[in-house]
Amino acid sequence: MLYNLLYPLSGYWSALNLFKYITFRTIGAILTALILSFIIGPWMIRALGRLQQPIREDGPQRHILEKGGTPTMGGTLILLAIVIPTLLWANLANPYIHMVLLTTIGFGAIGVWDDIAKVTKQNSKGAPAYMRVIFQTSLALSVAYFLKNQNPLFGNLAVPFFKEYALNFGWWFFPFAILVIVGSSNAVNLTDGLDGLAIGPTMLTAASFMFIAYLTGHKKFAAYLGIPYLPGAGELTIFCGAIVGAALGFLWFNTYPAQVFMGDVGSLSLGAALGSVALATQHEIVLAIIGGVFVLETFSVIIQVMSFKLIGKRVFRMAPIHHHFELKGWAEPKIIVRFWIISIILALIGLSTLKIR
Repeated sequence: MLYNLLYPLSGYWSALNLFKYITFRTIGAILTALILSFIIGPWMIRALGRLQQPIREDGPQRHILEKGGTPTMGGTLILLAIVIPTLLWANLANPYIHMVLLTTIGFGAIGVWDDIAKVTKQNSKGAPAYMRVIFQTSLALSVAYFLKNQNPLFGNLAVPFFKEYALNFGWWFFPFAILVIVGSSNAVNLTDGLDGLAIGPTMLTAASFMFIAYLTGHKKFAAYLGIPYLPGAGELTIFCGAIVGAALGFLWFNTYPAQVFMGDVGSLSLGAALGSVALATQHEIVLAIIGGVFVLETFSVIIQVMSFKLIGKRVFRMAPIHHHFELKGWAEPKIIVRFWIISIILALIGLSTLKIR
């Protein structure tokens, strides 16, 4: 909004030329999201006080004692701190901005529905799983359709470490896009089991894609690095910056011991946001590398379920895998910080693939 209103006036006042630069507007989005979180966070936590998340009965028993009574749906704060700064600082004529905002809000609405169902029923299962998947798939399919019509390059999978090679999916791009967005959304949801565990890797992944989006949308940098150049994709840098600021602001309240849980409204929307940005920048494999903690959490659940059904034994003491370490006696802050350290390492590896081609 500020770009659309103020940059056209730069001919009258040269200082407004600053709004031309994505880097300047990204910093503005980060700071706006952070300040907004600090301002409305305490009020929102009080407002959400009655919405207490039911604790999993089959989870670690200490959660029932320590986490009972903590308000949920704090992801509403995250959504506001992403959407408002993006609307303020991004170029609202950019179609990629429309796509990621609608996807994030859409998955957030599914999360609200699920969270309200959990609170109302006082049951950790929430809304019917098959209905959630149907709505998630429909939204992801809409994203794939938009991207396919936006640029003929979509449908090609860029492979890290190979400069000239890209796998042409053709119409298989549609199920692949569904896998990326729905998978990413639910992977973040599975990771959100300890205070600050999900928001840390989310912030690091968003920060990484802040650089990737900028490079992808810059013709010279993209050519130098040998990555796909996608005109207009650079504007996603501002959206990723808003996620970083919102995540950092939410972490202030979500760090151990948490004052508020993000709930499905936060985890589903954040995962979908990351998945849609990865698709829009054609760095889906890099998302799997940088978001390796989310991948690990998801596969730990898959392995646990398959092992129990096939041979009647569990591989982990409890899944997702962060609960396994809890039951081994690791303190919650130790698990969280170590998973953050792993996320930092994976982010560095993922970003290195931009150069090693």
